Amino acid sequence: MRIIISPAKQMREDVDSLEPRSLPVFLDRAERLRDHISGLSFEEQKRLWACNDRIAKENRERFLDMDLRRGLTPAILSYDGIQYKYMAPSVFETGELSYIEEHLRILSGFYGVLRPMDGVRPYRLEMQARATVDGYKDLYDFWGRSLYDEVMDESRIIINLASKEYSRCIEKYLIPEDRYISCIFGELSGDRIVQKGVYAKMARGEMVRFMASRSIEEPEQLMDFDWSGYGFDKGRSTDTHYVFIRHT
Repeated sequence: MRIIISPAKQMREDVDSLEPRSLPVFLDRAERLRDHISGLSFEEQKRLWACNDRIAKENRERFLDMDLRRGLTPAILSYDGIQYKYMAPSVFETGELSYIEEHLRILSGFYGVLRPMDGVRPYRLEMQARATVDGYKDLYDFWGRSLYDEVMDESRIIINLASKEYSRCIEKYLIPEDRYISCIFGELSGDRIVQKGVYAKMARGEMVRFMASRSIEEPEQLMDFDWSGYGFDKGRSTDTHYVFIRHT
């Protein structure tokens, strides 16, 4: 079973807490992206990143001096968004780290697929960015089905905790033999399920932590998730969508 999550825009460097155990599987392709982006003009980079001048200047400097093989931070500690804060990987015990190393995969516009202990450098490149590299029309085209092939294991089970921007990289290539379950975290507004971005990101992080703490190996075990006021809603769930409702 594999769990997929999105990266975070915010990143940090931490070369002291844990040593990376590996390099990203698609490192050669990340280097192609690095070379392409560093060769763009400042205005082209700014349009690619869809950001202000300050962030563009920061990332331009990153890409001009980016060694993807040295001075690396484990991916699971490098991302600093809400989902990762609530996952709290820095306090994982050895067994929990082993669990996520086996089961968790981070989808990335720049690196493609990352294992938790792959060494990375801070970057900015969202999957939906309009990057035309090596004749490919965008990053979805650039990565193709390689992300699906890398993520899928012999169980053919994927637990989707990623945003739509990233999950579509996998969903496009699913076959009938695959079991693909998306977790939905929301609140009830009348008969509608409303997903609030911040709360959903918090819950996705907590779900990873929940799975690691219990060494979950079967999708049905996710139904016991009851952190932060969420509860499994059997009536609104299906074989492909597990719905968790937050009761305030």
